[in-house]
Amino acid sequence: MAGKGGFIEDILGGEEAERPEGDVQAGLDPVAASLATGAAGADRTVAADLKAYLKRQARLVELQTEHLHEQRMVLLSSLRIRRTTDRLKLGMQLFFILVATALGLGAAVMVFDAFNSKSVVVETFDAPPALAARGLSGKVVAGGVLDALTRLQQATHSNEAARELSNAWTGEVKVEVPDTGVSIGEIDRMLKTRFGHDIHIEGDLVQTDAGGLALTIRGDGVAPKTFEGGPGELDKLSTQAAEYVYGQSQPALYAVYLTRSGRDAEAIDFAKGAYAGVDTAERPYLLNAWGNALENTGAGAREAMPLYREAVRLKPDYWPGYANLMNTDLLLGDEEGAWRIGEAMRRQTRGRLVDETAHDLVNANLVSWDLLTWRDAVLADAKAHAGIGSNASDSTPDLADVDARLHDLDGAALQLSTAQARAADPNVAAMTHFVRGKIAAETGDVTKAAEEMEAFAAAYASPIVSSNYPGYLCWVAPAEEMSGRPDKAAAVLAAAGRYVDCYRFRGDILDHRGDWVAAQKAYAAAVAIAPDLPAAYYSWGLALARHGDAAGAAAKFAAANQRGPHWADPLKSWGDLLARRQRWPEAVAKYDEALKWAPAWTELKRARARAASAG
Repeated sequence: MAGKGGFIEDILGGEEAERPEGDVQAGLDPVAASLATGAAGADRTVAADLKAYLKRQARLVELQTEHLHEQRMVLLSSLRIRRTTDRLKLGMQLFFILVATALGLGAAVMVFDAFNSKSVVVETFDAPPALAARGLSGKVVAGGVLDALTRLQQATHSNEAARELSNAWTGEVKVEVPDTGVSIGEIDRMLKTRFGHDIHIEGDLVQTDAGGLALTIRGDGVAPKTFEGGPGELDKLSTQAAEYVYGQSQPALYAVYLTRSGRDAEAIDFAKGAYAGVDTAERPYLLNAWGNALENTGAGAREAMPLYREAVRLKPDYWPGYANLMNTDLLLGDEEGAWRIGEAMRRQTRGRLVDETAHDLVNANLVSWDLLTWRDAVLADAKAHAGIGSNASDSTPDLADVDARLHDLDGAALQLSTAQARAADPNVAAMTHFVRGKIAAETGDVTKAAEEMEAFAAAYASPIVSSNYPGYLCWVAPAEEMSGRPDKAAAVLAAAGRYVDCYRFRGDILDHRGDWVAAQKAYAAAVAIAPDLPAAYYSWGLALARHGDAAGAAAKFAAANQRGPHWADPLKSWGDLLARRQRWPEAVAKYDEALKWAPAWTELKRARARAASAG
């Protein structure tokens, strides 16, 4: 028979009894515990043994609990490490995916660039050791040609796309492609050589028997040509070689460069010789430059007109060609025809390419007196082309002209002070005199107005000026008349041509001399030659107002506003007419509308203030 202690252990299970692993409740069966408690109530010895046994069981549970807590901490730490490891693995996978994607995109970009590359690449030239010892190495010589090419393109302010100039030894990315030892730059060059349309230029520099220099240049599609000069004339030879390369690689842009440099006769000869060999896609641009050169030489708009027409026939969306067609119509005195071309352009481009075509609508904006649109277009063009613009001349005097027409005299004077005059550009000096004359006329200084306009007329004798500013000579006549020189005014009108401004100013002059009947005929003639333009109606309305015909004047101002809704002058004069009849609210409304289109006009602001206070 077992002892009492054994009895308790037999009931409850000994300390060494098997327990399910990890089970803190194992060894203490609830039924056995109930039996042991009942036995302990009948025997004190059994009760003591039970108490001791339970203490040992409690301690065992504590140890097991502590052990499980430690196991939990170890498990949690293991899970954290595993999670961090998983994240690192995912990050590395994503990294490699991104690297692979970047490499793939980079390769795709390189291939795309290769297929679309149209650069002029200047390779290292050959030079004998004797010249290299003087610092005239092949790299130096090629660098001089490249610099000259870059200067030529920078001097060519044009909307036409230019080839990107590059060279063969700079700009290489120093990253090695794994396991090949070939640089990224070399891969890029190989792709462009295989798939691109680059023009590679090379050459050599030698010393002549006479001690001078001979620079020979050749390349893809560029026939070899040698330029000779003195021992210190390498810069001159580099420029000559660069011009030759420019003409061979970019014929249209080279013709533009020649016209912008005042070398119009050269541009005409070059265009004639180059046209047959030029790609069809480039012909519109060459024709356009050819026509510009013809007009600049005074050959006449009629010779240039078929060139511009052919340009737009070959490229129906060639907006500079349409702009020059408008200008040619103006030179021929057909302002209505120029306006129609402009309106056709507006319809064709409405909702698309507006920003690109805005500058090409300058002539249309000029004849319709849409001055703020004109100004915005000139500003945008100047900003896009080195602050000068893509026209044949610096655009700053043009901005001054617009500001003067907007009655912003301070703005006009500021523009003149910042004009970037160039020696080969007579337009800048001419337009500076013109704008100063307009400012003087508006401020009442008739003597200075006549002096400045006479200086403008002298500069206008240059075909370069007259071809760029058709009809501007008409403005000299009223300045001469107001300064007491009627004979000069008449001579100007006789020579200026068939323009709306000439006819309406003739009407003003005849009215000033007291011949009202002849004046009205002149106004009617101005309307007849361009019925869709506003200026003639405006001048006629001013004359009717001077003669007390308020109703007739109002009708002319309304007609001018209908044809030139963005021109402030007819609205301001209409408001003045209403103010004289003390119709103050209506006058204020006209002044407010006018201020939208001439916000800096001081006299307009004063008239508006007087009408508002009177009403």
